[in-house]
Amino acid sequence: MKIVTGCIENKGRGFFAACGVAGSGGSKGYNPAGAMCVIRILSVVMIAGCAVAAERPDALVTRNAYGKVPLSFELNQGQTDARVKFLTRASTYTLFVKADEAVFAGRDGSVERVKFSGANRKARVEPLEKQPGTSNYFLSEDPTKWRTSIATYGKVAIRGVYRGIDLVFYSSEGQVEYDWVVAPGADLRQIRMKWEVAGQIRKDASGNLALGSALWQKKPVILQAGKSIEGEYVVRGKEVRFEVAKYDVTKPLLIDPVFVYSTYLSRAGGSIAVDSAGNAYVAGGTNAANFPTGNPLQASYGGGNSDACVTKINASGSALVYTVCLGGSGDDSITGIAVDGAGNAYITGTTTSPDFPTSNAFQASNHGTFAISNVFVTKINASGTALVYSTYLGGSGGLHQEADGGIPRGDSPTGIAVDGAGNAYITGTAMSADFPIKNPLQANKSDPSAFSMFVTKIDASGSTLVYSTYLGGNAGAGGIAADSAGNALTGVSQGLLVPSARG
Repeated sequence: MKIVTGCIENKGRGFFAACGVAGSGGSKGYNPAGAMCVIRILSVVMIAGCAVAAERPDALVTRNAYGKVPLSFELNQGQTDARVKFLTRASTYTLFVKADEAVFAGRDGSVERVKFSGANRKARVEPLEKQPGTSNYFLSEDPTKWRTSIATYGKVAIRGVYRGIDLVFYSSEGQVEYDWVVAPGADLRQIRMKWEVAGQIRKDASGNLALGSALWQKKPVILQAGKSIEGEYVVRGKEVRFEVAKYDVTKPLLIDPVFVYSTYLSRAGGSIAVDSAGNAYVAGGTNAANFPTGNPLQASYGGGNSDACVTKINASGSALVYTVCLGGSGDDSITGIAVDGAGNAYITGTTTSPDFPTSNAFQASNHGTFAISNVFVTKINASGTALVYSTYLGGSGGLHQEADGGIPRGDSPTGIAVDGAGNAYITGTAMSADFPIKNPLQANKSDPSAFSMFVTKIDASGSTLVYSTYLGGNAGAGGIAADSAGNALTGVSQGLLVPSARG
């Protein structure tokens, strides 16, 4: 065997490298004796698969395109509270549409509601512009609660909110917008929006409206037959109305309050992958379909603070192909994603949920607790409608040595890769002394009170560990890559003595 150094590069005073072993091996691909590669890192920089950890240009392009993809409004088919008719996720907030109110729920726990005072109780919520994409939910360990192939739409209209007045929700630049459409002869003074927000509602010198600390509405744009009509907000406590200059009441009128959700402008997802057809996959966390039913300023949700979601965007960047959300009653988030040649998506992340959805799992239960995370690994089919497999990967955690005498920590991944045969490779850091181990190069943690790097290979079915090993001591893991011969190349983010491996 011959030790090969993957890459070495200087960044100021920093030095970093990734190492692998070239050569043939047995059926399991392991040399029990192993080989050693000394890696010293003086600055926190990582290389995985000979790629510097700086964001690649194609990832930057994908992030930029993601921010311009129109939002989709999902029909509620049991994925959230029955009173909700439609929902959509924009950046890090979710909008829930009911017949008599709209609710904006942020991932930070903030909730803003607008109720339509005096609204028609028989108003009809109607979807418009059906989209090709679907939404799919795997939220719990019970498959009977999963919801797949949920229809999505480009717009949602509430017909007859008031006599002769409709309200239409749509998206613009990745944010939710809404228009009031006033029919000929209808009295726009019927419109009364009662906001439940933290803080005061106030109008600035330019006519813009501040709705607490997170929401802003610019001075309303009012149009009739393509011509602009002067108008402004009228604020009475937390109720907002419109005052419009003289217009032709025999013609339709459109009122467009340009909407800005100032706290949640970023639409950069967590991890990004691109398949051979040019479709992009953006993975991250969201509060998903957790409808806030309590106090409008509540700090958390009953279903955990976040779920793990993946959005697939078509190659032109013009539409969503699917959105898949996974999670349980704890906190779930994605830290890595990879895609194979058939368009299956492989995701990994952390979960504290005891009821995370599993399928064909080699580890069917969470060995941690609500305070101690396990890793999860999930393979999603190309259409986003099924889990090929989904499994926990982790142990019971441990006490990390700190100045305060030690705090409980769990296991977490930092990267995932897939080879041509559909085998998945996961790396990360393990605090657990009972992390799942098979055919190991290093069977035990070198320091019980410190993190250890781990590298795990899962077969294409997801039901079997090909190998799983600790690697080094007091290690902070980087990313991982796999070549066509099944070699796994991984990196580290701090100094340690690392055994090289082939799988």
